[in-house]
Amino acid sequence: MGALKVFLIDDEKAFVEILAQRLAMRRYVVEIAYCGAEAIERLKSYTPQVIVLDMKMPGMDGLEVFKWIKQNLSSVPVIILTGYSSEKEEKEARKLGVFEILRKPPEIDVLIKTLKSACKTA
Repeated sequence: MGALKVFLIDDEKAFVEILAQRLAMRRYVVEIAYCGAEAIERLKSYTPQVIVLDMKMPGMDGLEVFKWIKQNLSSVPVIILTGYSSEKEEKEARKLGVFEILRKPPEIDVLIKTLKSACKTA
């Protein structure tokens, strides 16, 4: 298998750019969107192997983006990163079929293990 294509969606620019660099250093091919609307627009013409999605974003939140992904790219696994989600939001995300929910900031080794696992089950 070639380099894993990962799409990061997060409004915290500094955080997501550092995360992208850390993944790129490990030979992942990383694309970034900084808001839900931008992510959906990009996903209309780009299909990653796995999506890492922030739960809390201004405008369209992570759950709204996740619902769009499930309707339009249902075979792409989604990992949610969150620092602030409620138990209710997490329960809804799991019910909708999110692959995993990780706390921000994730340990890079845990994220990589989760990315690999998500791609094996896709």
